[in-house]
Amino acid sequence: MYTHHTEPMARLLGLVVLLLTLLGASSAHAADPVVHAVLFFLPTCPHCHIVMEQVLPPLQEHYGAKLRILTVDASQPNGQALYQTALTTFAVPEDRVGVPALFIGKDMMVGSDEIPARLPALIVSTLAAGGNDWPAIAGLEPWLSADAPAVAATSAPALSPFQRDPLANGLAVGLLLVMVGSALVLLLRLRPPFDWAMPAWRIRMIPILAIVGMGVAIYLAFIEMSGASAVCGPVGDCNTVQQSPYARLFGVLPIGVLGVMGYSAILAAWGLRRTGGNSTGLATNALPMLAFLGTLFSIYLTFLEPFVIGATCMWCLSSAALMLALLWLTAPKHAPEVRRGKALRH
Repeated sequence: MYTHHTEPMARLLGLVVLLLTLLGASSAHAADPVVHAVLFFLPTCPHCHIVMEQVLPPLQEHYGAKLRILTVDASQPNGQALYQTALTTFAVPEDRVGVPALFIGKDMMVGSDEIPARLPALIVSTLAAGGNDWPAIAGLEPWLSADAPAVAATSAPALSPFQRDPLANGLAVGLLLVMVGSALVLLLRLRPPFDWAMPAWRIRMIPILAIVGMGVAIYLAFIEMSGASAVCGPVGDCNTVQQSPYARLFGVLPIGVLGVMGYSAILAAWGLRRTGGNSTGLATNALPMLAFLGTLFSIYLTFLEPFVIGATCMWCLSSAALMLALLWLTAPKHAPEVRRGKALRH
């Protein structure tokens, strides 16, 4: 039988149950799985900036406190020492030594290709497994002691796009100035029609340069459409350029394909000029116009590399130099002479 003596006890019991429920929920919330990782970078590394400015921010925004990434500048002595320790701890082979290098659990990823390809799935699997601890890298504790509960992804020191690769970007700027100067000189000096007697050596060089340029454009088109890594030399960073949004015109047409079309048009005009038919004059006028348009577009692309993308592709500079050479080959030395006056009388 329920009496007024049992009512206080019931209220007390209900309060105890409520407190236990709240404490349990708080404990469960505190025990939410968290992914811990360490990223090593260099301030002058274009690939590092891609990862830190394009790959990590969306993931950090999506997962919030569930994703904690400590970034370590490997250009500093203490950061370099920690990086070397990580390489030794994870037994990283020589062919995988480089930055950006991301250590998460027992996994290691390197480069702006591998990290975005593997990291999202690895975050999901790690959270499903209950999270992970910080990588077992000796000497990591001092990096976490200052604010261990709130360590998250930080950004690399702000650098202008040009500063990310001064040597290669400087070459791009040099070629850019030559192209702009050439375009202005020819634009001011020449007037159509361009029906002039072209020297034989120029006629022979046009298809050679156009075929070489088409080969470069075909290779770039393959890289852009397949997503494969480009073969880059010791200077520049072709893959960063080819992976940028500017590798496709309007986000659709690969720039390499556009280059193939341009060089094909120049070859076609050269071939028509050689036929000697009714289209000879039209083809002769089309050659410098096509080369001029190709040079203008090369100026635009070359400007993007050092000042927007922050990386320079030597294949792209080669194509731009070939198009500029074609412009100088097809442009007449002087404007057509206009003769005026009355005929002489004997």
